[in-house]
Amino acid sequence: MPMPTGSKNPDILLSWILDAIGLVKRKSESWEDAELGALHRIMKDALLLEPLKGWDTRDLGDVCGLSQTGMHHQMVKLRESGLVSSENYGRWHIYVLRGGSITAAINLLSIQARGIMELRIIELGKYIHPSKERMNFLNERGEINFRIKVSEPSPSKKGHDRLDSLIEDLGLNGGRTKNEDELAKNIFIELSSSVNPITILSIAEKLSETRSRVKRTIDRFRSSGIVERVPMFDRIAQDIFSGIMRQYNARGEDWLRTRGGLGRIDDDIANKLLNATKSKNLSIKKVEDFLKPLPIESQKILLNTLGGRMPFGFIISGQDGEEVKQIVMTKVERILRRLNTVAERLDKVLSEDQTVNS
Repeated sequence: MPMPTGSKNPDILLSWILDAIGLVKRKSESWEDAELGALHRIMKDALLLEPLKGWDTRDLGDVCGLSQTGMHHQMVKLRESGLVSSENYGRWHIYVLRGGSITAAINLLSIQARGIMELRIIELGKYIHPSKERMNFLNERGEINFRIKVSEPSPSKKGHDRLDSLIEDLGLNGGRTKNEDELAKNIFIELSSSVNPITILSIAEKLSETRSRVKRTIDRFRSSGIVERVPMFDRIAQDIFSGIMRQYNARGEDWLRTRGGLGRIDDDIANKLLNATKSKNLSIKKVEDFLKPLPIESQKILLNTLGGRMPFGFIISGQDGEEVKQIVMTKVERILRRLNTVAERLDKVLSEDQTVNS
């Protein structure tokens, strides 16, 4: 998620903080277009202006134009996020911005988030089968927006084990799953016990699920840093074989030598592939042998020109639970540092605005 670099607009800085914590979702890539919702108004018009005043939902509702029911819902989210704390005064909950400033609130939130996440990822790591072989595939780590739910251990539900609860607590089930839906748990079990990448198709077939549901679930694991998408180089020969046979039968030798990409590789390799194709004795094993002298990048280009795509699979992001913990915590630390930077900038801008207006 890009930072609002150089911005001195308090609305943009606050929107970024709320989005980074997961309290709101942006509809646009531009921070200038950020829609100022209820949480934004509560923070901007009340808690940031008088962080330690002690706000109740009635006063907040008057300032922000929300009903008490609506205010209660929003304040629960702010309290659970760690930005706000509350105390009971009679029939009212009184809210303050933790620490008296957005920077202090983010610092306190960070300490809490860091401790909780380390606890939960250590717990998750106990289910991961250690394998150094995984490191043979994890040489092209991709970048994807980091997203994981920070949640303390929740009570066990009837019929659910601790892994069920952990998967739910980390937000890996998604927001609309039924209680009996164990897709995320089953996918994690498949991946955590495997030393080789697994495709979406093979997981879908094994679990009797649709590819779209499997993909959405795996995307959540990727966003959390627990799973990586990796190229399956061992499948290139198989896909090139399929591409050559399909295009030869449909378009012939001339097309393969020109637009099919065989003209771009070494003549000796191209001739071996074509001669075996014409004599109807080309096999995946022969393609593998013929392509050995050809660099991987050239093989990928050949596959693309034949109308195929680089095959990808999914694998646990580290050789064991400890390494997965390090990967996830590195991502957590990065977002916490960025939150702190933006919070400090927001406090500075607010202080300058108050000086100008006083």
